[in-house]
Amino acid sequence: MAISNLIRTFGSLLLSSSPHLSQIPASPRPLYLVSHLSAYREISTSTAVFARDPLWKCRTKYTIKPIPKTKTGGRDHTGRIRVHGIGGGRKQCYRMIDFQRLRYPDPAEPGPFEEKVLLVRYDPCRSGHIALVAGGKRKRWIIATENMVAGDTIKTSGKIERMTVSANDGDAYPVGALPLGTLINNLESHPGKGAQYIRAAGTCGVLLRKVNGTAIIQLPSKRQMQVLETCVATVGRVSNVEHNQRNLGKAGRNRWLGKRPDSGLWQRKGGWAGRKIKPLPEIKNYVNLPVPAVQL
Repeated sequence: MAISNLIRTFGSLLLSSSPHLSQIPASPRPLYLVSHLSAYREISTSTAVFARDPLWKCRTKYTIKPIPKTKTGGRDHTGRIRVHGIGGGRKQCYRMIDFQRLRYPDPAEPGPFEEKVLLVRYDPCRSGHIALVAGGKRKRWIIATENMVAGDTIKTSGKIERMTVSANDGDAYPVGALPLGTLINNLESHPGKGAQYIRAAGTCGVLLRKVNGTAIIQLPSKRQMQVLETCVATVGRVSNVEHNQRNLGKAGRNRWLGKRPDSGLWQRKGGWAGRKIKPLPEIKNYVNLPVPAVQL
């Protein structure tokens, strides 16, 4: 530190004494002395750091093109392993899925609209299949349902009529517009937030009943949740129903999927290993209903 200060002072003296050197603008960058013992250099950032940004999915502009995905190996931004059992695997590309089905092509004219299914394909980043749909002047990826094939026409509406609708597989409606007992998937917890529930392959929920502008849905885990009747859901079951029946065949296929094997260390089983019969949890409530006043 003292040597660098001495060199900086000596340079300022040279600039003040020489008339030619005084015309050279002084650089605010500090000077470093390179010796045989140690070498000092500045750390420079490049565009490669932004390419490894962990928030690579947070894009402002939607695109249907595959986005290259960087493997993390279970490590966070500091380089430490946060999730064990992750490593290697085939290179993957991410497809941006539009989980908000009720996104009007023309916001100035909100109303029911139809879209045509162009393609149904496998997605490496999720268990269910995805579908490329086109309507108006746009294309987008959505979660495909069980009976969805290329060439189908799906309908999306945000209106709740007095009579329940007879929806087809793949159509999206508010849960308040569907009849009781309808199988649904890609359910919203809040209106306009986008699908957060029932998105895995082969899963579906059941619309049980409607109470005071709300709907109660049974999730695949048999747990019940209560949402507003304006929350949008897709009719049918998620595609790739036989996902849980696949046979990997060998341990190497798990490595292709990016799953590392266990350490092999024998561990004694504790109380968690036994069979337990637990009651179902309470209903999930996403509705803030007014509490009636207590009369004295």
